Amino acid sequence: MTETYLTQPIDQQSARVLADAGLRLSLVDTADQAAFDQWLLADFRGFLGGRNDADALAEAREYLRDNRTTAVYDDAIPAAASPVGTVNSWVAPLTVPGGAAVDSWAISSVTVAPTHRRRGVASALLGAELRTAQALGVPLAILTVSESVIYGRWGFGPATWATEWRVDTKRVRWAGPATTGRLSFSEPEEYRETGRAVLATIMAGRAGEIAMTPHLADRLIGPHKGNPDASKYRLVRYDSPTGEPEGFVSYIVKDSDDFVRHTVEVNYLAAAKDEALTALWRYLLELDLVAEVHIDTRGIDEPIRFLVSDIRGARVVGEQDHLWVRILDLPAALSARRYERDGDLVLEVADDLGFADGRYRVRVSGGVASVETTTAEPDVTLPVSSLGAVYLGHDTARHLALAGKLSGDADALDLIFRTAVPPRLSTWF
Repeated sequence: MTETYLTQPIDQQSARVLADAGLRLSLVDTADQAAFDQWLLADFRGFLGGRNDADALAEAREYLRDNRTTAVYDDAIPAAASPVGTVNSWVAPLTVPGGAAVDSWAISSVTVAPTHRRRGVASALLGAELRTAQALGVPLAILTVSESVIYGRWGFGPATWATEWRVDTKRVRWAGPATTGRLSFSEPEEYRETGRAVLATIMAGRAGEIAMTPHLADRLIGPHKGNPDASKYRLVRYDSPTGEPEGFVSYIVKDSDDFVRHTVEVNYLAAAKDEALTALWRYLLELDLVAEVHIDTRGIDEPIRFLVSDIRGARVVGEQDHLWVRILDLPAALSARRYERDGDLVLEVADDLGFADGRYRVRVSGGVASVETTTAEPDVTLPVSSLGAVYLGHDTARHLALAGKLSGDADALDLIFRTAVPPRLSTWF
């Protein structure tokens, strides 16, 4: 599949639209170092990053060379080698309810230069990505977003939510169970292969997580080159009582005017088993000279408030949309996941881009869905973005109905699609 998506021709519909605006849509040859570096610098600029040094660029080239890398150029300006729009994509296995890994089109690095706003660049890039995914037979597209108001117009819906926590370690004490296993400091380089294996287990075990590329995994384990806080990173691994690696936490300690009131900023907490989760949380909460632990990109069911003596000492300070899902092949997507309740539902799906538009009967028996087109009266009518929002199991159907984003029997939709354990994506991409 990798070779196929790297060689898939550029989308001609978007290429024509951009050509009419005096712009050029093109794949970037990642073997051309000069062209690739220009694309990387444009990507860094789009996310307000600096002009990374040679080592950071070399690392980024190595990590991203096997992704499909697309750029928009304005050949009329002197610095024609610098793209005015970027996007980067690959096929990522997405864990869905029931544990299957479904190929999804992961879209990242969507930027438009501020000099070229409102010239149709973003629309052309996103349309091209979705049509490319459909041409490759990928049933879903996914992305994480910096702004939540953008992607609904392309049929994406918010399918997972992430929480941010601050724990006052001067106020709370550990109130969870006795912890087991062994904790030890490690260095990212020596732990890298083990850490990737731990992450692979975690990502396969929860709906909403995606299989880690080396780029995504390694930045959770330790800092990439060019990170200004690289020297402050600490990595603690967790091994089970029998010596099996089952988790780690990477973090930095931020300075404070009061030496006994530092803040721990958690980069990532990985736990393949509950024992790893409790041991790593306890480690963080009992660090000396620390007054607060700050962690984000956790699931909405993070258990920390029940592991401490004072539940008000562990506060959710933020909750926001995280993984957005766009269904392209509806029968393939719905039949790939499993369901916790049987049922029979007719869905009328509206899709302005035409990928999933139609009326479908979804019959679930023994947790397995069969999906076929039908002319029967619909039980639920909804846009494809709302279907993406409920696809991974979140109980948002009634909220969507209240907001006028679906009509019909929202409770029946919720009963069939909802899962007891909510989906989670614990990283950005």
